[in-house]
Amino acid sequence: MIEVQHLSILREVSRTGSVTAAAERLNVSQSALSHAMAKFEERSGIKVWMKDGRSLRFTQAGNYLLGLAERLLPQLDHAQRVLSDFADGRRGALRAGMECHPCQKWLMGVTGPYLRRWPDVDFEVCTAFRFDGVAALLGHEIDLLITPDPIDQPELLFTPVFDYELVLILHEDHALAGKPWADPRDLVPETLITVPVSLERLDVYSRFLVPANCRPHHRITAETTELMLQLSAAGRGISVLPEWLLHEEGEHLPLRAVRIGPHGLHKSIHLGVRKADEHVDYLAGFLEIARNRQPT
Repeated sequence: MIEVQHLSILREVSRTGSVTAAAERLNVSQSALSHAMAKFEERSGIKVWMKDGRSLRFTQAGNYLLGLAERLLPQLDHAQRVLSDFADGRRGALRAGMECHPCQKWLMGVTGPYLRRWPDVDFEVCTAFRFDGVAALLGHEIDLLITPDPIDQPELLFTPVFDYELVLILHEDHALAGKPWADPRDLVPETLITVPVSLERLDVYSRFLVPANCRPHHRITAETTELMLQLSAAGRGISVLPEWLLHEEGEHLPLRAVRIGPHGLHKSIHLGVRKADEHVDYLAGFLEIARNRQPT
């Protein structure tokens, strides 16, 4: 039988790279850890790892179990925290996932009032670029998804909270700075600066460049919006960001905003929750505050 102990051992061995370090992290002796896994391997008729010089190499079965551990243990850990909150008279825990990285500053404006209004709710945020928000929400890894790309799912409910426009942000002396709007062909000779996500997740590609069969000369990525603005201000390329973010973070820089196409690229930020949770009071409280916090 697979037990939580076995999954925890596999996860820690993978993270630390050795049985000794994993035993220290789990506060057990190395011999006890090795014995537990040897007994598990004997019962299951498999090997979970093999010696590879001074390091360990997971077998195919071991990698399968490690993937299981990475999926299940966070949910079990969260369940334990929630049960502890209930036992202590707390209201619960809210885990938010964010797929709109430029919206971090907006989220900080929501977080302060929310934490003051709901002092007994644990609040966590995941902002990883490569995280699949809808899958995380359906899998109960998060409770709230902040996304510009809602998906129609019968188990989920998405509510729009504010609209914005994506624009090209470029140096004020750039040749495109004086144009009322940019044509897809205008970007062909340019270096385009984007967040580090796949091209299909970038609206400037899927809604603007690809339909016109155009590609920029070069694409580079930046992990932060601050770096994107600085690179654009230094003439290293053209960024694509919400127009409101330029007003909030780039007013002191020599930058201009140019509309993408004659009608612009318009988006909306949505908050997604599981329909089964839509009446949870602290989730509804977050939604109420978010609706009233518009970017400047």
